[in-house]
Amino acid sequence: MSKEKLQSKKPGTTARLAEYAGEHRKEYVLSVVLAILGVGAGMVPYYAVSRMILLLLEENKEYRVYLIWGGVMALGFLGKAVFHNISTTMSHKATFAVISEIRRRIGKKLKRVPMGYVLDTPSGKFKNIMVEKVDSIEPTLAHVLPEMTSNLLIPIAIVIYLFAIDWRMALISLITLPVGAVCYMGMMKDYEPRFAEYVRVGQHMNATAVEYINGIEVIKAFGQSASSYNKFTDAVRHNANYGLDWMKEVQLYFSMGIGIWPAVLIGVLPAGCIFYRGGSLTAGDFITIMILALGIMSPLLSAMYYTDDLAKIGIIVGEIGEVLEVKEQERPENRASLKGLDIKLNNVTFGYKEKEVLHGVNLSLPAGTVTALVGPSGGGKSTIAKLIASFWDVTTGSITIGSVNLNNIPQAQLMELIAYVAQDNYLFDQSILDNIRLGNPKATDEQVIEAAKASGCHEFILGLENGYDTIAGGAGGHLSGGERQRITIARAMLKNAPIIILDEATAYTDPENEAVIQKAVARLVEGKTLIVIAHRLSTITDSDQIAVIKSGQVAGAGTHEELLQSNPLYSELWQAHISSKDRIEGGQ
Repeated sequence: MSKEKLQSKKPGTTARLAEYAGEHRKEYVLSVVLAILGVGAGMVPYYAVSRMILLLLEENKEYRVYLIWGGVMALGFLGKAVFHNISTTMSHKATFAVISEIRRRIGKKLKRVPMGYVLDTPSGKFKNIMVEKVDSIEPTLAHVLPEMTSNLLIPIAIVIYLFAIDWRMALISLITLPVGAVCYMGMMKDYEPRFAEYVRVGQHMNATAVEYINGIEVIKAFGQSASSYNKFTDAVRHNANYGLDWMKEVQLYFSMGIGIWPAVLIGVLPAGCIFYRGGSLTAGDFITIMILALGIMSPLLSAMYYTDDLAKIGIIVGEIGEVLEVKEQERPENRASLKGLDIKLNNVTFGYKEKEVLHGVNLSLPAGTVTALVGPSGGGKSTIAKLIASFWDVTTGSITIGSVNLNNIPQAQLMELIAYVAQDNYLFDQSILDNIRLGNPKATDEQVIEAAKASGCHEFILGLENGYDTIAGGAGGHLSGGERQRITIARAMLKNAPIIILDEATAYTDPENEAVIQKAVARLVEGKTLIVIAHRLSTITDSDQIAVIKSGQVAGAGTHEELLQSNPLYSELWQAHISSKDRIEGGQ
């Protein structure tokens, strides 16, 4: 196998689970040992019963002997319960610790991967993996590992003991095993692709349900209730029917396996009688074999129930592994020594997956200046802003801050330098005061309020029911879009970073409020570097530099007046903006 193939080969399910178990492996080993002891203790009553039957056949009337064997039975049942409970407790304790660790690892991973990967992945997928999928590991680690292992080892020990007594009877006691194996193979035929399809059908149903709930307002407004509801019900029906059809296909195999597999006495009783009558098998051995043979298949059946979890775990662990194995942004540990804060894009190209969207972008953003990025939608303005914020790594070329490549600046240092505000910044379900304070956790209440005043949201906050203590709601759902925007701008202002990026940050505000915010921002960023992406050109006419971005390239750069004279595209955009503004004002 070539070096490249070795490097690209992904770890298997067992290797991944062993890695996740980490420092808890000893606990799992001890859990397995205790589970084996528990199953072993559960077999003791079988042996005790055989001894007591033999004593009866020998017409032993000594009550104390039966009492002793009765005590042995009781100890077997007690030992089974005690060992099982301790084993289960240990495996669950270790498993919940492992689940917690996996979730923390995913959380840490998402901080180290390109932000673009996070933005491009539906949040529902991360939620599904971090909650449902990680929880799905619990049965395998907490139950399958100790209990399935013990349930497989104990029958093997019994069979070895039966071979020691009489090899013929030992073989006959296994006569139903091939039938059970065939039934099991029938149940598990094409299991992996079927389960993968079952997961896909379930995910489609979940996505359809979320789409239906999120779009209920639009559905009602445009009278699409019937068609949209049919789409939802079809997805639910398909999910249910797929599971039912699959179950019907394997029901015969399942019923045969459950019925035939444990019926070991079908062979043991007649064969044992023949051997006993022929004198080649003693009554004591016959009775012992009969009773112990009953204990062979029961643990195997218990182990069989866990194979379903084992089959599923490969897909589940694979999905978790896909997130944990995403290529991280490589950044150094030690802080970089910057020579100023000038930002330069040098022949930058970048593409989303296979599609290149920036083609050799060159742009200089001097420290302490205001640069506005304008141009047609889809031209690459937001992409440039996100590359400067290090949401992605450039494909070729470089971006530098203070003459240092972004790849050579630690992520923590970069986050100190840049405050990024987009049109859909997130608000947490906590007080407005705390949401703004996220920009600077050490800020006093007075500093938070000053930032709110500067961003134009102080007055509307005071008008809320509980003022600054008002809960914003999930994703800021208790506030309007414009109110959420001003709060996120206040958060960025409070951060007091030397570089501020406003990516369509005033999209939800009306023209008057936008002008107020822009003036406030201009005062607050004095001496800082400001990068603005705005859809209303009238708000960026005073910028030190305006870069016109079209089709992934810089189509021109200069001041507002310079571009009006020299850049036809900017002039066209300006005229369109003025005409639109006049129509709006005329309508008022």
